[in-house]
Amino acid sequence: MLETVKDLLQEVKEFSPNSEEEVEVFRLKFLGKKGKMNELFIAFKNIPNESKKEFGQAINMLKQNAQEKVEEFKGSFEAEEKRKQIDFTRPIALNNLGSRHPISLIKDQIIDIFNRIGFSISEGPEIEDDWHNFSALNLPEEHPARDMQDTFFIQTDPDLLLRTHTSSVQVRHMNNNKPPIRTLSPGRVYRNEAISARAHCIFHQVEGLYIDENVSFADLKQALLYFAKEMFGEKTKIRLRPSYFPFTEPSAEVDVSCNICSSKGCNVCKYTGYLEILGCGMVDPNVLENCGIDSNKYSGYAFGMGIERIAMLKYGINDLRLFFENDVRFLKQFSSL
Repeated sequence: MLETVKDLLQEVKEFSPNSEEEVEVFRLKFLGKKGKMNELFIAFKNIPNESKKEFGQAINMLKQNAQEKVEEFKGSFEAEEKRKQIDFTRPIALNNLGSRHPISLIKDQIIDIFNRIGFSISEGPEIEDDWHNFSALNLPEEHPARDMQDTFFIQTDPDLLLRTHTSSVQVRHMNNNKPPIRTLSPGRVYRNEAISARAHCIFHQVEGLYIDENVSFADLKQALLYFAKEMFGEKTKIRLRPSYFPFTEPSAEVDVSCNICSSKGCNVCKYTGYLEILGCGMVDPNVLENCGIDSNKYSGYAFGMGIERIAMLKYGINDLRLFFENDVRFLKQFSSL
């Protein structure tokens, strides 16, 4: 019987099928209910005790090898057959091209608008340290304004975090460059917020910074009015409301006239005729000094806007989550842009 098992082992080893049907015949021959393995297990009880160990090891090896052969070739011929049915010479359809994501479209538009008035691009890491993200921006450890930003900290190092704004890039830029500085910092940021139609834990920002001698709030307002008109149309108006940000003083929030109702009032603008688009202000002297810039000689302004917010206003999108769901039906609407 042992010689029979050895012959079967050799047969399994040499088995090389040419079709799915041959694989199935092989499986039934060895592993089926009436197959060789069943016969050998029945014969096992008649094997002398002194030979049972060797015989048992041999039939277990035979079963294992047979199963591996079946797994190796199972389904391989079906895949090959499908591949042969594909006509690789058939011309591709050019009417099903992909489209650019609305976030990328709006980001590029914002960058292009500010490029025209001299802003260059600066980028930085998404994993930041506490100094660049908070302390250098007039937010020491005990500052209550830190609670305004729910932060994702890196557990392995309490000093590391996912940046909550791209202002950290501006800090790095000020550390490595001397005034005059005119830079734009686009990028992805993270905050520990509940996901809803109006909020997400991941979003995108563009922040601008201009530092030079004799920079005034009037310069800031003129730059933002220019941006609003270029982005939303020549008839667009803006208004500035006093606000608070730790790294600017004075600070303001900027509203743009509602382009859906032409400032007449609708449910989108809550019947005010205006929609908030960004925050801004004059750079706090403490921030300039933290970055090695003489606040007695230089002044500057900064602003920051959410790209998703601008995209929602620009395209009339009412749910922030659509930007992250990769729904092809949604994305195809931007294929011609």
